[in-house]
Amino acid sequence: MAAVSSLISEDQFLCSICLDVFTDPVTTPCGHNFCKACITKHWRNNIQRQCPLCKEQCEKKPELRVNTVLSEMAAQFKQPKESSSEEPKTNTGEVFCDFCTETKQKAFKSCLMCQTSYCESHLEPHQRLPGLKKHKLIDPMGNLESKMCKKHERPLEYFCKTDQICVCRFCTEYEHKPHRIVLLRDEYQEKKTELGKTEAEVQKMIPERRMKIEEIKQCMALSKEDADQDTATSVEVFSALVQDVERSLTQLLDFLMDKHKTTEKQAESFIEELEEEISELTRRSAELEQLSRNKDHLQFIQNYLSRSPAPATKDWTKVKVYSYQEHRKVLRTALVQLEETLTRELKKMCCNVELKTVQHFAVDVTLDPETAHTALIISDDGKQVSHGTVEQNLPESPQRFSHYFSVLGKQGFSSGRFYYEVQVEGKTDWVLGVARESIDRKKTYSISPKNGLWTVWLVDGKVYKAYVDSPVLLFLKSKPQKVGVFVDYEEGLVCFYDVDASSLIYSFTGCNFTEKLYPIFSPKNNNAGKNSTPLIICPVDHTN
Repeated sequence: MAAVSSLISEDQFLCSICLDVFTDPVTTPCGHNFCKACITKHWRNNIQRQCPLCKEQCEKKPELRVNTVLSEMAAQFKQPKESSSEEPKTNTGEVFCDFCTETKQKAFKSCLMCQTSYCESHLEPHQRLPGLKKHKLIDPMGNLESKMCKKHERPLEYFCKTDQICVCRFCTEYEHKPHRIVLLRDEYQEKKTELGKTEAEVQKMIPERRMKIEEIKQCMALSKEDADQDTATSVEVFSALVQDVERSLTQLLDFLMDKHKTTEKQAESFIEELEEEISELTRRSAELEQLSRNKDHLQFIQNYLSRSPAPATKDWTKVKVYSYQEHRKVLRTALVQLEETLTRELKKMCCNVELKTVQHFAVDVTLDPETAHTALIISDDGKQVSHGTVEQNLPESPQRFSHYFSVLGKQGFSSGRFYYEVQVEGKTDWVLGVARESIDRKKTYSISPKNGLWTVWLVDGKVYKAYVDSPVLLFLKSKPQKVGVFVDYEEGLVCFYDVDASSLIYSFTGCNFTEKLYPIFSPKNNNAGKNSTPLIICPVDHTN
């Protein structure tokens, strides 16, 4: 019996009800085996007396007898297995032969029909015997029961696309017969192809997300840098505002105190004058009273005619020392002046803060002679450009402007933020801004964003314009001597600043940049020497 147990696996002697090795195994009329106690209890709880495996119904309760042969074979698997110190551990993921009794050999093949793994020597019967040759052999694999249909005990060789499950041949002939069935290997190839596409998509998504991580990290660093800069500037601005408020308050208090002292001094003067009048009027009243008591007609008339003239007195009815209305007016005027001062200073400081912030993104810009119109003169250091009187004999190229007195910077930008400053002092006409790389440099067109240019102009020394769809007149409080240009590529923003006044000249917002941007400069026609001063790219002074 020991030899038999070495040829058959334990899984073949498990009761499908209790899932343990048979105890008193019995055979039903349909040919399936169960523990006697298990099938008896099952039929006791089910009136129809169906087989738990094939569902075949018995017309009457069959007489169950213990299968002695099966019982003896099952008993062999119930005996405690002797542990061998030489038996290798199988927790390494390797599959070993189920028939090797002493030193376990690695499995060469696994049989789905037998649900057993064999080494090369124990596989020999499957290669020799006609009945075993029909069994399906696969590469060594553990947990072979998962490869079998639990209902029909046949290999899962097909795939039901309707129910999306693996099935055996018997499943395709019965409950899955009307369904869409394909071979498991065909489904494997299809799913593997889909998996390959998914894997390619996943692999493509990984670097994209790594780039996004780097972008987010850069944004975090930029945010920290901006926060530090804004914090320092905010402290400076609010400290200056507090000083302005305190200074204005001190001035107001001093003014009110001076006003009160003036009123007090004036009141004291009036009181002194009134007291003098009262004294004189009292004396006069006494004289008149004495005269009125004289009963001698002649003497009364003589004294009346010879009395001293009445003392000079002031009309005090219109004299005011303090007026609540006037006092309110003084206070209101002081507060209005304070508000105007603070508003003016706040605007100035806000513009100054904004300018200092964008100056943080200053870049070194130099002019590209290869793009300059032949009438333009570029300095050796590439920092100055002016219009000459005679066109130069320069080689023609697609990059060179032909119709506009313009030149581009060498440096192009396709992301991030950048800032540069240009001195325009002494000029009557100029154009500054940025242009996209693909602008046509050989034709005449409108200098507007739709043609890839975002610019501000000075015309005839007094008219400032920004070109959008049509020219926009700009009304500036002061004439810029130095212009700052700032671009935020991702935000679609182009700003122009009067550097000395720390004020904003104009902003292009909501721009959609899709290609590289270049600084563009045009000193315009020298106008017989009236506009001969060059445009000068200046280093940014961060100390202002």
